[in-house]
Amino acid sequence: MFGLGMPELIVVLIIVLVIFGATRLPQLGEGLGKAIKGFKKGISPDSNEEAGKKENKS
Repeated sequence: MFGLGMPELIVVLIIVLVIFGATRLPQLGEGLGKAIKGFKKGISPDSNEEAGKKENKS
């Protein structure tokens, strides 16, 4: 996956900790998780069908 091994991931984690600090890291993780969940929900076929049904009712 992108040629990233364990040493590279550790370096990235250390850089993120230095930039954002340990106190903001949980907030960033929560925001990222919500964004990914919303993205998956938006591209799923079920949500597209529901959106079409809502448009037809109004």
